[in-house]
Amino acid sequence: MPWGILSCALLPIIAATRDRSLAHFAILEKNHFTNRKIEYWVIPPTADAEFAASMEDVLEVYAQPYDARYPVLCMDEQPIQLLEEMRTPIAGTSRHPRRVDYDYERAGTASLFMFCAPLVGWRYVAVRKRRTKVDWAHEMAHLLRTRYRSAVKVIVVCDNLNTHTKGAFYEAFEPATARELVRRVAFCYTPKHGSWLNIAENELSAMTRQCVTDRRFATVEELRTQTTAWHEQRNARQGMVDWQFKVDDARVKLKSIYPKLEV
Repeated sequence: MPWGILSCALLPIIAATRDRSLAHFAILEKNHFTNRKIEYWVIPPTADAEFAASMEDVLEVYAQPYDARYPVLCMDEQPIQLLEEMRTPIAGTSRHPRRVDYDYERAGTASLFMFCAPLVGWRYVAVRKRRTKVDWAHEMAHLLRTRYRSAVKVIVVCDNLNTHTKGAFYEAFEPATARELVRRVAFCYTPKHGSWLNIAENELSAMTRQCVTDRRFATVEELRTQTTAWHEQRNARQGMVDWQFKVDDARVKLKSIYPKLEV
């Protein structure tokens, strides 16, 4: 069939489809709805005593004043896909943005470990090839032996993954060394499905947006160089964290989480 005849035959179908789409959008606008059918959100549980207890543990830790003997350290982690460029990108100019070819080659994965001390405006990003118990234990041991070598006990706020445990130290070190490290750590776990209570998650989100998103890293070394530059610059600015959500606020704004007591 010639193109002219085919295009004429399609016109009624195109017009009908357009009319249905316009009518659909008109209904959405009338009812104050958007065209997005699903929005992913953190839906809190209802009447969950364990959630409430863990949440208040974290909030009480955040409410304590800074004590160098018992510093608060928040940590979170994130996997990263390593991607190698197949063609050299074209640098941006005043007339066009940086141009990157859509083609790339997968180069494995890496893991980011974000550590931050909210009361002193300090954060540290470690990059490793994996995120096993051993990897986590070695990163924690490094901080305990350097930045926190004078601390009596470090209060670690983290999510309840199977890698964030006392046993992880015993998989990475000899028993005597593992016990020495365990004695200097006090875990404060965020509730399940409550990772938003972890300040390190906010820092990790900021770092991802500012340093990782829309960029391709081919090697762990390249990723480590860029994330180190990010946390050094952010630390130089002394970006403090002003956490204002308290236990009293939680009992009012999130009262549905607390179980209803039978009188």
